[in-house]
Parts: sequence; structure tokens; C-alpha cells
Amino acid sequence: MERIQKILARAGIASRRACESLIEQERVSVNGRVAHLGESADPDRDSIRVDGQLVKPAPGAVWILLHKPPGVVVSDRAQGQRKTARELVAFPGRLFAVGRLDLDSEGLVLLTNDGDLAERLSHPRHQHEKEYRVLLDRPPDDEQVARWTRGLMLADGYRTRPARVWRERGGRTNRWLRVVLQEGHKRQVRESARAVGLRVERLIRIRFGPFHLGTIRPGEWRVATAAEVDQISRGPAAWVRRAPGARAVGRPAHPDRARSRSPDRASLKERG
Repeated sequence: MERIQKILARAGIASRRACESLIEQERVSVNGRVAHLGESADPDRDSIRVDGQLVKPAPGAVWILLHKPPGVVVSDRAQGQRKTARELVAFPGRLFAVGRLDLDSEGLVLLTNDGDLAERLSHPRHQHEKEYRVLLDRPPDDEQVARWTRGLMLADGYRTRPARVWRERGGRTNRWLRVVLQEGHKRQVRESARAVGLRVERLIRIRFGPFHLGTIRPGEWRVATAAEVDQISRGPAAWVRRAPGARAVGRPAHPDRARSRSPDRASLKERG
């Protein structure tokens, strides 16, 4: 017997928290009666339905790394004429996005059917980092970088936590920064830049927890390795490089060439 929200999350319906919301909204039934939060069921014997649709036994966990181009929407629902991240991934079965990336931003988006680990990766208490390359409208001065590092009050009243912010080495324009966060407030990188008097011209997410964008090209994707997925449960202490200015690492990938070796042995060459 397992908690119903856990069964739904493992079946790829949504994250654990989202599944709890479905139960609270009385959209989930067990053997023909409305389910209640905290209730348990047997996924192999009980008939569990969401909005009347039978929940199939949990499939094998799948994690997809997608390089989202600008102009693509990260959404589980159709967006009219706009292409969604899911439409770029020719992989069978239901997949949902972990976290968001706004329309104008690009880079790493994770798609999975693993609600349990998705919850662990995305919840702030587990402190999984997100790393970005940020191109600004002009070179930042030392005080602007220092203020961003200490934490900022954004226009909507949200106070950001301290972040790791440093200038990229070897850039020709001195306008590229690396920003590492352990939170995900709406448009946080763009609004943080605005708070220190700068404007973001380009925003690329290159890492989410243990997953690295590597050299996946815009619009392409690959299946995550077992070693990468295993690191979600092990936690940030197992793999995060703490030194300021440390380079992200990753292994070149291709949509149909997922490797079994962990990508943390090859250097990622970023061009700005």
C-alpha cells in the first residue's frame, strides 16, 4: 500500500505536490469513490482514476535533457501556434517539465515521467542549483556584481537569497556573467539584473542540479544516463563545485546517442 499522491507521481501524472492538489480538488478516485489526501491504495489491485481516466501502472522512469530554443513554450498544454518543449521531443509516453524557462530564454529543460524525483529536484529544501550564462547590455561593475551576490529586493517585493555570480573568463565583450541560484522565483535572473541597473540580452540555462546542457544543440535532446539520475537522490553535496568561477562540465550528446558514462568527466566548452 502506498499514498495515492506517490502512486500518481510515480505514474508520471505530475509532481508529488501537484498530485496532492489533484486529490484536494476531488479529481482523483479509488475504486469508484473520491480519494482523500493521506489515503493509501494498492497500485496493482485498486482502480485509480484522475478526471475519470484510469491511471496505468508506473512505467520505467525516463529523464530527457532538451536544449530549448528561444520562442518555445515550456508547458504541458498546447499553446496555439507556439511550439511547446514537449513537441520537440519525439519520445513516447507522457512527460512533464521540471521547472520553467520563460519564452525568451533558452537552454536546458528537463522532461520526465518520474514525479517522485522531479519533486526532489525542484523543491527548494533540497538546494539543487540552477546555473545560467547571462549576456548583459553592458559590462557590470564590481558593485553591481557584489549586490547581485548578496541578494536583492525585486520590484515585486521578493527578496532573493544570496547567489553565486561571477564574470566569465576569456569573454571578448566582458558582458557575460555566470549566475548560480538555489531558488526559482519568476523571471528571477532578468529581474535581478534590472534591480542593479542592467538588462539581460540573452539568458541560457546550462545546468539544473546534476544535469548539464553540454553540447546539445538548440532543438535537440538526449536521454539522461542512469548515473546522472542517481545523483538527484544523492544530493548537491555529491557533485556541486563550490569554487567561484568553476566551469560547468558535461559530455557532448546527440538525441539518439545517450551514453552510459556520467558526463562529469569531459569539459564543456562554452562560447560567448
